[in-house]
Amino acid sequence: MRLFRFLTGPDDSAFCHKVTAALNAGWELYGTPTYAFNAATGQMQCGQAVRKDVEGKEYSPDIKLGAQ
Repeated sequence: MRLFRFLTGPDDSAFCHKVTAALNAGWELYGTPTYAFNAATGQMQCGQAVRKDVEGKEYSPDIKLGAQ
């Protein structure tokens, strides 16, 4: 099964740690990162898609993607 997540957050070190943690958990970068201004918060926001192949399991909407 192939899993997909889109990680988002303010442009700070916590976002970098979120992506780093996903990579160390076996996720791979997918596509290019995004960067946009959030007018509501006055901050720049980052986004990065990641994907992961998991053998021996079938997809279900109940899967907690962050736990895989």
